[in-house]
Parts: sequence; C-alpha cells; structure tokens
Amino acid sequence: MYRLRPGQSNAMKFIRATNLGLMKDKVKSAELLSCRCMSSKSDYIHESIVPSDHFQKSLPRLPIPKLELTCERYLKSQAVLQSDKEHTATKKLVDEFLAGEGKELHEQLLQRDKQNKHTSYISEPWFDMYLKDRRPVALTHNPFITFTDDPKPEYMDQLVRATNLVMSSLRFMKTYRANLLEPDVYHLNPKQSDTMQFRKFVRMLPKAVSFYGAYWYKAFPLDMSQYPNLFNSTRIPKHGKDVLFTDSSAKHMLVMRKGHMYLFDAIDKDGNIVAPEIIMSHIKHILNDPRPANENALGVLTTMDRDKWATVRTQLCNAGVMNEGYMKLVDSALFTLVLDDTTPEDPNEITRNFLHGDGTNRWFDKSFSLILTKDGRAAVNFEHSWGDGVAVLRYFNEVWKESTSKPFVHPGTVPSNVDSNLTVQNIEFALDPKLKEYINSAKTSYEKKYTSLDVDHLEYYKFTKTSLKQMKLSPDAMLQLVIQMGYYKQYGKTAATYESCSTAAFRHGRTETIRSATHATKKACEMFNQKNNTYSVGDLKEALEQCSKYHGQLTKEAAMGQGWDRHLFAMKYYAGQEGKVPMLYQDPAYANINHIILSTSTLSSPSVVIGGFGAVTQNGYGVGYSVEDERIGFNVTNYPPETNVHEFIDCLKESLDDLNAVFEGRNPRS
Repeated sequence: MYRLRPGQSNAMKFIRATNLGLMKDKVKSAELLSCRCMSSKSDYIHESIVPSDHFQKSLPRLPIPKLELTCERYLKSQAVLQSDKEHTATKKLVDEFLAGEGKELHEQLLQRDKQNKHTSYISEPWFDMYLKDRRPVALTHNPFITFTDDPKPEYMDQLVRATNLVMSSLRFMKTYRANLLEPDVYHLNPKQSDTMQFRKFVRMLPKAVSFYGAYWYKAFPLDMSQYPNLFNSTRIPKHGKDVLFTDSSAKHMLVMRKGHMYLFDAIDKDGNIVAPEIIMSHIKHILNDPRPANENALGVLTTMDRDKWATVRTQLCNAGVMNEGYMKLVDSALFTLVLDDTTPEDPNEITRNFLHGDGTNRWFDKSFSLILTKDGRAAVNFEHSWGDGVAVLRYFNEVWKESTSKPFVHPGTVPSNVDSNLTVQNIEFALDPKLKEYINSAKTSYEKKYTSLDVDHLEYYKFTKTSLKQMKLSPDAMLQLVIQMGYYKQYGKTAATYESCSTAAFRHGRTETIRSATHATKKACEMFNQKNNTYSVGDLKEALEQCSKYHGQLTKEAAMGQGWDRHLFAMKYYAGQEGKVPMLYQDPAYANINHIILSTSTLSSPSVVIGGFGAVTQNGYGVGYSVEDERIGFNVTNYPPETNVHEFIDCLKESLDDLNAVFEGRNPRS
C-alpha cells in the first residue's frame, strides 16, 4: 500500500494514493475479495458478497467549485506561463468574467446540476468533447497498456496466452454482469476495512446509504458507471457527433489477423463461457489460416477523419446485401482479439506496434482490443470516449493476475477437435471499386501520420518510489518536476502541462486536470539550471520540498473536484449552446494554456510493463511515466520537427541525475 506522512488528512491519503497510478491498491487480490471458494468450473473470477453496484446509488455528487476559487486557481496557473503585462490583461478579463457573464453561467450550471442529480455536471460536456471531435481516434485519443510478460516463458506462446487472456476476459465480464465483481473501494486502513467484517456490514446497508457506512470505516467506494461500456461496445462514426453503441446480448468475439476478420461464439446459448479447449481450437484455426494479408483490410478505415469515415461506413453498409449485417456483428462483438505476426523487441518498437500499427489489423472503434504479437506479448488498445481507464485498469489487473496464476490451458493442452470450419465465421464484406479506393487512401494517409510520430523511452534506477517516500517527497511530484526540468533544459521555458486526475470518488466523475507547471516547479527549474551555482544543496532540497507540497495540494484539489479546468470547460460548453462566447474564452491566454505541450499520464501496476499515447499537439510531447519500487520509466511520443523526443529523453535523464545528486548531498553543478 501507499504509505503517507504522519499528519496527513484521511482525504489527502485517499486522494494521493488513488491518483498516483496506484489504482491496483484499491482492492486486494481476487482470493481475498471473495467470500466463497471459486470452483474451477465457475464462470466467475470471484464471487463478492457485496454486489458490484452496491455503492453506486449513494456515491457523493461531483461538486461544482465556487466561481471565485476557480478564477483564483486559473490565474495562478496562468501566471507561470505569462509575462507581467500578459497576466495583467488576463486578470482584467477574469475580473470582468467573475462580476458579469461568469456569475450568470455559474448560476445556470448550478441550476442544471440540481435538475440532473443522477449524474455529474461534467458528464455530458465531456462525452461531447470526445464524440464531437472529428479527428481520427487512432493516435489522437486511443492509448495502449502492455501486459507484463507471463513469468513462465513456456506460456508466452501466442496461442496459449491468447486463449488464457480471452478466458479470463470473459470471466471478468461475466463476474461484473452477475453483480459479483468486488466493488471498487479504496481502503485507507486495510487492516480495519479490507476485511470480511466490513463486507458483511456494508452489504446489510441499503444502497441509498451504503457509501456512508463504508466511509465510517475510512473506506472510499469509487464510481463504476463506465464498466457497462467495456464489453459489446463500439464507437460508431456519425456526421457531427459519433454515438456509443452497446449490445450486451451478443455472444460472439471479433478476431483479426492479417487484416482478415473472423467471428466465433465465446458464450453458449445458455449464457456459459465456451470451454477453453474449444476457444483454443478456434484461435488455432485462425492462426493456421494460410491466406496472405488482406489487400483490402477494412480496419484501416477506422483511422480516418470521423466525418469521412461516417460517409464511407454508410457506403460500405450499402455495398452488399450482407454488409450491414456484418457491420452489426463487428459493432456488437464482445471485444476484439488481434493476432499480429510481428515480434517487436525494442520498447520503441513495442510502443509503435500497440499504439498504432499500420492500421490494417486493427478496429480502433471497439471499446478495447486485446492485441497479441507472434511471441506472446500482449496489450490493450482502447477507445477513450466511453471511459477514462479506471475500468480498463481494473480489467487489466484482474485478467493478468488470473491468466498468469491460474491459466486454463497449458503448453501441452490439446485443442478440442471441434470442426472450426463450421464454428468460426470468416466475414468478407462486398467491396466496390470506390470502397477499395477509400481503403488505399486511408492506408496512405495513416502511414503518413504514424511515420511522422517519433518515440523514445527511458528507464532509470538510481532512485525509486521507495527512496522518494523515505525522503518524504511525493513520487508523482518529483516525476512531474523532472518533466518540467527536462523541458526547461531543452527550451529554456515553462509550457502548458496536463496531468490527468481521476474523480472516480464521485458519481459519474471523469477526470480533472492537475496543472503541474507551478510557481514552485518554475523556481526549481531556474535554480537547478543556474550556471553560476549560487544555490546550496540545502536550498535545492527546500525547492524540492516546496514542489512536493504544492503538487500534493493541487492533486488533492483536483481529485476532490476542485480544479479549475472542468468548471470553466462546462460553462464554456453551455455558453456555446446559447451562442455566447465570453471574452475570457476569447483571450489568447486561454487558448495557450489549453494548447497542451506536455500531456502526461502515470500508471503503476505489477501487471503493466509499458503504456503510452500520442502527443496531443504538433509541438508537444505525450509523456507516459511510472515510478515504481524498482525503477522509474518514461515513454514519450512527439511529432518532429518542432520537437525532438530523443533530445528530450536526454534532458529527462540529466534532470533525474540532478535530483539524484541532491539526494546524495551533492550540488549537481559542482
């Protein structure tokens, strides 16, 4: 568990542990979560005595911050990026907004929130932000997470591992749908609350008050409203705004290999999971398909601009009598299993394969795709509009744990002798010349896009999460400082920075932004990079402590729904619906602070070896990072030539060494 300093509030302990990539700690292993022994023939990962949805109804609502505090926080973030003259101009607009249009928009937001108590004020604007974005989902939004290798090398066979991951995925789905998946709960004091006594107590409470019973134990239930979109779900392109489609009655899987598409039932007519030997037989049948790569692979169409893809998809559905039915089968599939023939070795190659590939063997619109390379490496690439990764990470952790500790098939397992020629359906869409032209055009455009992306990584071992905590420094704060220092070394300035922070502590919470470029990090960057070396080691240590303290405050505020980004965004969204654009939002400074140069996200779990996403701006970096007990890792993307990711990685390494020198009592410039 994440240990914190004496004297920190319970809320602070919860916030910091939840938002430092430690979602794995909110629950224990499946064995501890279960109250009953799981039969080897059961379709469930575990069987919780507390229903999955037990706390959902009583979760607290996401608060709308006071307008005055939002404006104050906004100005603090702006001040780091602005000259005095620019800041004076922005402050004038903020004061006018606070006294006029802003006050009216804030009151309207409060009234709308009171009329929609079933959800959060940010839910509709946030869904629309994603679904109305006309850019391709690939590289723009879809991230990836790579599974840690199976500790038993013989289980890294593509067929064996694919079968085990599929089986555990289906069992996770069935456990959740049976309301038997242990609810997401963060336990501040596991010895007191992560117990059978706690579970027996809270399950007796009515759903309308169950959250408060957990809170009495200093346990914090988390929102699980995103889970229904994990399976049988697809984002469907429409002109102007996409739609999310889910059909939980469908029992089949979509499998892709060499750009060909296959279907087979993974759930039988009685709702039970098909035997693992049968699933293994189906996957083996697909792996043995001797056909060459599909020259007209439809998956690449999902890399198109969304309006263009909406047009092409309609034409595709109308091009053959079977096409529309095939498309419905693709949309409703449980999830996509992708079988690649690639064997990437270098971490940069692994990132490229799982983040984007060449598009021909992907269906980026599915809620998630489980991807396996020829040598058994596995990852999840997921569409982002339906959720923020909380459900994906829970799925990821549970599936990795079970598939590696209790596999259903083994290297010596003989697949069933069922006739997969009859049970595995190869779907071939009818294509006219125009559709083939679209496919070729999409291939060309996507290749131009992903080849313009650059990738690099860094692993560091001189200090780790353990040593940072021993020094009473926030690991996340120090890594965010390193990112700031690295950029400052490279460009001599501070830039707009985004760190995602979960607001899952609230009903239908999504995320809030931690604006981690602060006055404290800017001062530290200047101190560490001063050439005349006037600062002592003590001065530098104090600067690090100030960065840690202030970042902790921002993290707490963000996770408690007290950041400024979502509040201003929601007011802008509803103002836009009425045709209003207050001057605050027309200020170039507002555009500048939302043109994210350093987009950052952290993830730490034993099941995760690497993760990443595309840079969100042409002159920015996409920075995935983790701080673990054994190492620190960075996985960074960019679009040259405005930025240079390899030089940035070198600057990150230098910044880590600078911090390490201070930790060892040395001045890094000595």
